[in-house]
Amino acid sequence: MPDLPWIVPQAPAPHTEAYAMASRFETRTLLGALRFFAKAPGIMLQIRKAPGAYGVTLRARPLRRTFWTLSVWESKEALYRFAGTGAHRAGVRAVRGLMSDSTFTYWAANTDDVPLGWEEALRRLDEEDEKKQQTQV
Repeated sequence: MPDLPWIVPQAPAPHTEAYAMASRFETRTLLGALRFFAKAPGIMLQIRKAPGAYGVTLRARPLRRTFWTLSVWESKEALYRFAGTGAHRAGVRAVRGLMSDSTFTYWAANTDDVPLGWEEALRRLDEEDEKKQQTQV
């Protein structure tokens, strides 16, 4: 399945700092992946209306049971407001028990670099995974 195109709910002001977030989710089963993926349209609709959302994309590999998100926000507070409400909040609660693993990473990004690319996001997620593995040893 191809990546969803970058969605820009609200154009950011140029030359300003923004809050970037990338995530990776792996489900335990293929059925779990399908349930996870079924929540995506409602969450994407919520993002389109979310104050402070500068951009988002989704990479889905349902047959591998793996999903990635990449988004840019006006601030950490804007991201957390979004995450704690509506379809996102309900979706998280619905699929939490279906996950085998999840990884999150956050960083400061310049709005001139939006849309962000997957290469940096995946590198940062891999670094977070390495940190998790080191703390488990």
